[in-house]
Amino acid sequence: MLGRDEDILKAAEEWSKAGRGVALATVVETWGSAPRPVGSNLVIDSDGNFLGSVSGGCVEGAVVTEAIDVIDSGKPKVLEFGVADETAWQVGLSCGGTIRVYVEKVG
Repeated sequence: MLGRDEDILKAAEEWSKAGRGVALATVVETWGSAPRPVGSNLVIDSDGNFLGSVSGGCVEGAVVTEAIDVIDSGKPKVLEFGVADETAWQVGLSCGGTIRVYVEKVG
């Protein structure tokens, strides 16, 4: 689900204030063809609800799964998805791009 940047950050704040576990994923680097630019965000709660976009296809599902781990552990992660990775086709980066996503707990 897409949203404007300010909507995504507002949702992160509101979800956190409501007592939900929340993580924010941000595209920090791209190479080649990438569906979303650097700075794109995805906010995720501990139930797997999300708003925004960091890529498309199955990348978002992988980021949601990793974000839930970040919420539980409190430790940020840097995720990289790309065509050089044997899972590139599975996560929807068959167009030749690579992205790096930073995932951190909010609140």
